[in-house]
Amino acid sequence: MFPIPEATRIAVQIALVSLASYWAGFHFTHLFHEASASIGGLWSMISGIVVLQATRRETWSSASLRVLGTFIGAVISALYLGVLPFSPWGMALSILATVILCQLFRIPDHARLAAITVAVIMVISSLHPDLNPLQNSALRFSESFLGTAMAVLAILFWPSGGLPARPAEPASGE
Repeated sequence: MFPIPEATRIAVQIALVSLASYWAGFHFTHLFHEASASIGGLWSMISGIVVLQATRRETWSSASLRVLGTFIGAVISALYLGVLPFSPWGMALSILATVILCQLFRIPDHARLAAITVAVIMVISSLHPDLNPLQNSALRFSESFLGTAMAVLAILFWPSGGLPARPAEPASGE
């Protein structure tokens, strides 16, 4: 059997995670809100691609931060939309609160992903005002979790052969 070049393995792994994540997100969301099922598949796929990393350790780290960041964004969105309807100003204030919470939880690198969660939930709410804010937030969190799970499963069942280590950078002044 011929060994698979690392670049090909990565490309196939990303493609499979994309497919599995989209399918899982679409079908899950379709059970609860058919009108946003395509967005659910897309959101799940984005999460899978973002979480998938070269190693198990990096994937697990990315997964835990993705889930926590998405949870924060979903909670902030549900709280806001439970009281007020969508507005660009409300979305901006919700993103501000989300980024601040991520900084407080010491996950500032994932604040952007959490902020994107807020944006996705808010925009879907504006497109589907009949969708309950709690259901909307729960669906987006679930889709993100499904995509994250697909990435974790991919790295568990088809781990990296190991990327070559980069040489250490020389210390300044050498």
